[in-house]
Amino acid sequence: MSELSHMDERGRARMVDVSGKTAGARSALAQGRVELGKVAFDALRENRASKGDALSVAQVAGILAAKKTGELIPLCHPLPLSHVSVDFELLEDERAVRIEARAACEGATGVEMEALTAVSLAALTIYDMLKALDKGIRITGIELLEKSGGKSGHWKRESE
Repeated sequence: MSELSHMDERGRARMVDVSGKTAGARSALAQGRVELGKVAFDALRENRASKGDALSVAQVAGILAAKKTGELIPLCHPLPLSHVSVDFELLEDERAVRIEARAACEGATGVEMEALTAVSLAALTIYDMLKALDKGIRITGIELLEKSGGKSGHWKRESE
């Protein structure tokens, strides 16, 4: 991509005009990780966080965040999302939580930012729910895994 679409001819930020684009099915898949110490991981796994069910709260936070992406990121378009899911996988050996978020819509622009925002806020919510038990919690690896739809079509991150 040789030209940044969020820049005008004078180099200033602008919202991309998508009014001439054809609406179509768009989807995106993103992931991230939350790395925890033993005490916090055990509390998460056993649902003993003092603030409540950390994964349920994080799931709702991620879904809500995806729906509000256009309000949170200045140049993102508000989108009529048709689907958002946030799922978790507990990685016992690594004392980590893998977060995966999917977003979909029928629209003129993609939903990558919605999936990434869902992962980010789910991770931050897990941090918030468990920070009293572990100040060293790390949020890592937030990345787009796959997207489909639009002019650029299907894209999938290659395994490393």
